[in-house]
Amino acid sequence: MTDYAHNDTAAKSRAEKARRLASYLWQRGISGTELLALPAPIRRKLARAAETNPPSTDETWATVAELLDEKDGWAVRNPDHPSATRQHTDEKLLWVKPPIAPWS
Repeated sequence: MTDYAHNDTAAKSRAEKARRLASYLWQRGISGTELLALPAPIRRKLARAAETNPPSTDETWATVAELLDEKDGWAVRNPDHPSATRQHTDEKLLWVKPPIAPWS
């Protein structure tokens, strides 16, 4: 029986989806580590916000995290390039909540 989940067409589709998601998330300042720490329901909402069908496997999310880390590294090495500037970092708080400082 053919394994349709791991043929060339499926791999290409996963790669395209990962690139779309990584582009959306990188613009919002979300790192690969932060992405993988998010619960699955939040990741699904992020994918829908990116107008992408949510990945059904962690394999795709891991690829997205790798792409985010690669883009971060590239942006550090090329700070003057127009593509190294994020446009929507203010939206990060919608997805990744900072730790709450306790009352003193």
